Amino acid sequence: MADIKPFRAVRPRTAYAAEIAALPYDVYNREEARKEVEKNPMSFLKIDRPETQFPREQDMYAPEVYQQAAKTLWGMLDEGKFCEEQKDCYYVYEIGTEEHTQTGIVACASIDDYLNQVIKRHENTKPEKEADRIRHVTVCQAQTGPIFLAHRPQPELRRLLDIKKRSHPVYDFCSEDGISHRVWVIEDQLTIDKITSLFQNMDSIYIADGHHRAASAIKAGLEKRKEHPDYNGTEEFNYFLCTLFASDELKILDYNRVVKDLHGYSKEEFLEKAGERFLVEERGAEPVQPEKKGVFGMYLDKTWYRLEIREAYVSQDAVEGLDVSLLQNHLLEPVLGIEKPGADPRIDFIGGIRGLSELERRVEQDCKVAFSMYPTSMEELMQTADEGRLMPPKSTWFEPKLRSGLFIHRI
Repeated sequence: MADIKPFRAVRPRTAYAAEIAALPYDVYNREEARKEVEKNPMSFLKIDRPETQFPREQDMYAPEVYQQAAKTLWGMLDEGKFCEEQKDCYYVYEIGTEEHTQTGIVACASIDDYLNQVIKRHENTKPEKEADRIRHVTVCQAQTGPIFLAHRPQPELRRLLDIKKRSHPVYDFCSEDGISHRVWVIEDQLTIDKITSLFQNMDSIYIADGHHRAASAIKAGLEKRKEHPDYNGTEEFNYFLCTLFASDELKILDYNRVVKDLHGYSKEEFLEKAGERFLVEERGAEPVQPEKKGVFGMYLDKTWYRLEIREAYVSQDAVEGLDVSLLQNHLLEPVLGIEKPGADPRIDFIGGIRGLSELERRVEQDCKVAFSMYPTSMEELMQTADEGRLMPPKSTWFEPKLRSGLFIHRI
């Protein structure tokens, strides 16, 4: 039974929403974030990445940096750039392009549901990344970026969202990357109660994206519990900000790989080794976008190849059968020597949103070989999570990305 509840959002006033809304903090490196804030001083990145407000040599993890985030956030509320809801509400968030649109509910989820694995993860987190967001949440006393959650389709919930979408949205804008964003506020108590009840009938919810933000929000909440040993479970620090989408509305793109060397092999030797576990077909200059599971594109020495895993190495296991696992276990590790892809500097990961031309560019610039992947499916993600297991690093790339700054949850 999932404990999902409405909340009183701090959110931009309508006139400022388009300027404030920003891609998640971890989409940018430090210099990219700085340039984004210089280009748009209203961007929420100046709060999510407060080091952008300091000289380049500033330690981005220093206490004064997090204090600046809090000062900026609550200063914008005082200035009237943000407003605060007067009652608990749900929010309908539609995001998409002409080709793909998805609609979700912005709400708060229980940290106990995360701890009890009602909310299930599929990815490991890194302590250093968690520590940064824990400090950010603790100093700001707020969660500023929604965790992207998925649930299995629920027809009645979809019907309620569709009804609300017939009314006038509070936000309706297109970001510079061509993504449309529309938001409606659900204030009607009967509808709120119905939505809450529908989630109570769900026994599993899945983290699609935002594992580090989720883990950080939970740990920050647990610290607040230590500070308030008489807590009763209804306090806001017992919940974290999220957006929940039906799994059949979500779009996972390929998450491709580039490797900086051939681990001492010549091109001919490497192709021979690859052929031991894959059927290798030369395709020339035409990029190879895999058309099904078990098929990979490979770009090497200005030539594309189609690779298909040999039948003897196909696996029905939820994790070992993933395409990212097949490539890792049968080529990246045994041939290229990449044992820990999440930590090895010889490998890099390219989101499918960048296209196959980016793989060619990287091979021509600083890498030796690239691999295009068939996207992981939502069913594969949910099966892995249901089994209490984890996917290899960089298994999923979700598009479009949720914006930060549109909803803030005080704790």
